[in-house]
Amino acid sequence: MKRISKIGILIMTLFSFSKVQSQVVSDKATYTDTSYTTGSVISKDGTKIGYRQYGHGTPLVIVQGAMGVAYNYDQLAKALAAGFTVYVPDRRGRGLSTLEYTPQYTIQRDVEDLQSILEKTQAHLVFALSSGAIITLEACKVLPAIQKVVLYEPPFYVKGVPTKNIDRLNQEVAEGKLASAMVTIFRTIKVGPPVFAYIPRPVLTFLVKRPLELEQKNGPGKYEYYSKLIPSIRYDAKIVLERGGEIKTYHSVNQPILLLGGTKSPKYLQLSLDSLQKILPNGSRKIFKGLDHSGPWNKDKGGSPELVANAIIEYFKKLN
Repeated sequence: MKRISKIGILIMTLFSFSKVQSQVVSDKATYTDTSYTTGSVISKDGTKIGYRQYGHGTPLVIVQGAMGVAYNYDQLAKALAAGFTVYVPDRRGRGLSTLEYTPQYTIQRDVEDLQSILEKTQAHLVFALSSGAIITLEACKVLPAIQKVVLYEPPFYVKGVPTKNIDRLNQEVAEGKLASAMVTIFRTIKVGPPVFAYIPRPVLTFLVKRPLELEQKNGPGKYEYYSKLIPSIRYDAKIVLERGGEIKTYHSVNQPILLLGGTKSPKYLQLSLDSLQKILPNGSRKIFKGLDHSGPWNKDKGGSPELVANAIIEYFKKLN
């Protein structure tokens, strides 16, 4: 009975997600947000990287993680905008930066993208989530422009990178099996409702298909289509393959770094923070009770953006 009730909760969650998506579409038609402007830079390899710009003050760049676009960080950026000029670039393959994934991609391309943003904005402060945090750590090695950093749960796999899952994900995306790929994402990064762990893969794949179909019909509102986000996660998977097991290589990163995380995040992310805190020469840490990996995202995506923003503001002010 307990398992059945959890499956019922999942079904309700998936269908309520679809309902919210259709409501957001109607909201979009009647409201224009003037709190930000957009711009772009050209990265070293010629790729166009688009960004949103909020507020006025000290320049601050937000580096995204997987499965989101600039709008996922809208409330965080607005919470920071009173004291910072906040730049939220879309990483490759999503939102305003549309270059599709190719197997030739390496993390160095994302480092170059960040460098282009930093050079245009003259920013020295960076906040980054998840795979974006690994990009930022890699950039800290070679970009002296980065002076102070806040990272939220970089996904280092201290006990071994899940290479088989990543291979499966790449194959499913290549075959256009997006619902199956979404399930592989859930199983690999261990986010989403805890009930997912109780459901057999074929059942969960079937349940995921319906919201994806409804999104194609109703639209994603102000967010990006999952049908576009799922293929883009191959960038993030490549980052994990290249650097997810190389946490010890960051012992030479000397910038002051605040590590953030939530008590509801998967254990491997907490182990990542434990290890990174020991390795970084100037690292400190703050844990949010009740938050998970989506902490920096908008509230309707499970985040607590004001709480995360307050920690960012406090840390950067303390270092001035």
